[in-house]
Parts: sequence; C-alpha cells; structure tokens
Amino acid sequence: MELVNSIASWMLKKRMHQIELFRKYPHEVQIEWFNKLINTAKNTEFGKKHHFKRIKSRQDFQKRVPISDYETLKPYIERVRQGEQNVLWPTEINWFAKSSGTTSDKSKFIPVSKESLEECHYKGGKDLLSIYFNTFPESKLFVGKGMVLGGSSEVNEYKKNSYYGDLSTIIIKNLPYWAEYVRTPSIDITLLPDWETKIEKMAQAGAQEDVTNISGVPSWNLALLQRILEITGKKNMLEVWPNFEMYAHGGVSFTPYREKFKKLFPSEEVVYMETYNASEGFIGLQDQFSSEEGDLLLMLDYGIFYEFLPLSELVSDNPKAELLEDVELGQEYAIVMSTNAGLWRYMLGDTVRFTSLEPYRIKISGRTKYFINAFGEELMAENAEKGLQLACEKTGASIKEYTAGPYFNEGENGGGHEWIIEFENAPEDLEYFTEALDNSLKSLNSDYEAKRYKDMNMQMPKLTSVKNGTFYEWLKSKGKLGGQNKVPRLSNHRKLIEEIHELVLV
Repeated sequence: MELVNSIASWMLKKRMHQIELFRKYPHEVQIEWFNKLINTAKNTEFGKKHHFKRIKSRQDFQKRVPISDYETLKPYIERVRQGEQNVLWPTEINWFAKSSGTTSDKSKFIPVSKESLEECHYKGGKDLLSIYFNTFPESKLFVGKGMVLGGSSEVNEYKKNSYYGDLSTIIIKNLPYWAEYVRTPSIDITLLPDWETKIEKMAQAGAQEDVTNISGVPSWNLALLQRILEITGKKNMLEVWPNFEMYAHGGVSFTPYREKFKKLFPSEEVVYMETYNASEGFIGLQDQFSSEEGDLLLMLDYGIFYEFLPLSELVSDNPKAELLEDVELGQEYAIVMSTNAGLWRYMLGDTVRFTSLEPYRIKISGRTKYFINAFGEELMAENAEKGLQLACEKTGASIKEYTAGPYFNEGENGGGHEWIIEFENAPEDLEYFTEALDNSLKSLNSDYEAKRYKDMNMQMPKLTSVKNGTFYEWLKSKGKLGGQNKVPRLSNHRKLIEEIHELVLV
C-alpha cells in the first residue's frame, strides 16, 4: 500500500496547477464555462425556448432566463424522470439525487448527468485529495482505508433505466471498481437502506480495519464512531485507528461538533477538512488549515456558472443577481447556479458571505428558508451557531442538537425566540445559559440587539431542554435518518417547535 500511496499522491498533486489557474483567472474561467454550457444546451427544449443561440453575453442570459427554483423547473425534471431526453440537457440523464423537499413535495429529485457526476462531484472528491496531499505531502492516507458514511436511501428504479437515491449513494454506486480497494466497508453494507442496521454493520466492519480517513455529516459520523467505541471498549478512536489522519465533513456547520471530534481523536495532527457538496453540485473546498474556521475556496471549473443574489433582492418581483466580479466582501448572497446537468439560474437555497476576493473564498452563512425574521431581527444560522458556542463557553455546556423559532405573546404585542436544545452536557443554571445566549446574539447581530432593546419589540428567549435522543426520534418519525438529513436549525414559523413539543409529551 505504500507504493499505491506514493503513486496516488503524485497523480493527485498534479491537479494543483489547474486549481491555481482558476484562482488566478477566476472571471475568465467562469466566462469559458458559461459559453460552454450555453453552446452545449442550445438545442435542448429549454435552450430553444429561451433562445440560447441568440445569447452573446452573460447579461443576455440574465435578461432571457428568469431566476428559478425547484418548483419552477419541476415540470421539466418530471418529464426527464419519465424518460424524455434533451429537455434541460442534451446528454442522457438517468440518475436523480433525492434531496430534502419543498413546501409542496416531500422530496426534490435533482438531475445528475454524466458530466455533472464526472466533471463536478467526482472532480471535487479528487480535488479534496489534491489539496490535502499538496498541503500535507508526507500523508499516508492510502496506506489505510477510507470510510464514507453515505445516505440511507437505496437506489430505486423510477421508470425503466431511471434511478434515484441519495447523492452519496449515487456516487458510491458509480465509483470505478478499484475504489473498493481503498475504502471500507463493502458496498453492500454501505448501501444498506435501513439506517440503524447500516450503522451497526459499518461499526462492526470498521472496528477491524486500519482506517486513515472518514467523510460524511458530523452528526451521523458521531453515532457511528460512538458505536465503534462501544464495540471495542477503547477510550478514543486513535486507539482503534492509530493511523487516522483526516475527517472530511460537510452538510452542517462543524462548530457544534468540533470539540466532540477532538475528544474522539485526541491529537493535533488530525486534520478536519470542510467540503461543500450539494446535490446540485460541488461548490467549495477548504484549502487553508492555519485556523480552525477554514473558509471555502469557490471551485470555479466544475461545469457550474455562478451568480449571487443579494438577500435584499429575494423579495423582489424581478430579482437582480450579481456576477462574480461584482460581489463584495461581507455581504450576504443567495447562490444562483447554472449547471452541466441542466439546472438553469437555479437558486440553491444556501446563503454565503465572501471572505476573500483574491482568490474567491466563501463561508456558508445559512439557508434562504432557515432564518428567523419574525420581528425584523434577521437572525441567520451563522449567528445562531456562534451565539450558542459563546454561551457554551461561558457556562461549560455542550450541545448535541437544537432548533429555534419564534413565539408570539397572546393578547400582547411582540414575542421572541424559542429554543429547544438537546444538551450533551447541560448547564447548571438554564436561566443563566439563556441570558448568555441572548447577550451573545446581541453582540453578533445588530438587528437582534435593536429589537431586544428594553424588551420593546422582542422579549427574552424561551429555552426548553429535552432528553437525549429527542431529535433522533423526530428525524426517525419523518423517515429522515442518515445521509444529508439534518435538523433545521432556524425556522420562521412554529411548525417544528410544536412537533418537538408533541413528541416530548408522548
């Protein structure tokens, strides 16, 4: 395996030259991909309808094609799922990534073309390794094996030769045969549809292997690693996997989980690498490791053309998105993308903030639908994560899961935020924790601070501590165990809050 590691390291590091090119010439690379996408899709039904042949510039494109979401493109996607081709994209599309749903559907089905699979998702995985080996040239990552905790969805046939499943399942299903030699467990275990059975079998298999790296959503990986410790009776994971090097994480903020993983892997040599891979496309990779909170390099040559919609434009009847060269530092933007799977001016639903323009680096700040703005406070997920972190530091607490939404005073003006928290280590004084959280949010968000001034528009937060496993049971009740499924952190309504309350009362 030493020889395999050396060859793989050498081949992967060669890609760094191309990464440097789009770092140095980001606008040129984006224009090149824009032209390629438009030219490739000009004879599709969507391309003909929006006169792609007449589009001469990105500005033409913005005028001719409206910003869309899943609901807008759903009629086209459903026809492709039924077997029609050349609708949104000219090459055959037989795979659909099943993602979290919309207001009218339980699930979204995102088209995955051969190009998006190879030029985007697989390329992102290879670039993750390229950046890692370039940064840590002495790595022995391939001396051992990698463990990927993918989705709990099996691959399902929709129509003849049309399949859907969790993105990670689709990626694993289409990996080349040689990938089986560098990963564990076997594919039949990895693709088990029942989440609890899969965790048990993966833990049993993983406890016997020399694993050097893992990847997946932090909350679900914690469950797997804790089960491995139960099986082996070891104190930490480095006693099980002494050669462990790196954890590639994504899907949710790593802030609430960082200290938990450091306890599981008690070594400063273990690297935590953030990824940003949505069902719609692989968007960003951490390329700096000098601090714990790494920003993400925007990956610009993956067959995606990007636009960025200022949050103030979300409520506009004719929203105007900005091109990459026009974005500003520190501003909040919703991502709009056109992809090599036929998603045109598609609003992803994530919000980001640029932290660097040379090269372009971003931080994920939240979701366009996951925020609280019931009183004009504009609380984003990033504020919530940081506020909870500060409150935990002040009180010695640690959090496993949480969600928050508004409450409204009956017969009175105003209300506030209600937080439901599943603590790993509960604070001695819940009232003091609530006060610390409130003060932290005031320091982080000027709108929140203004609305909380003398309790005039918003009152103190309400906080409920629930027993261990409550959020797991909520996810299970929704059929959302594993994979990319996660607890919505912030909601601008009380639906989730009420569902948790009902679950606690049962």
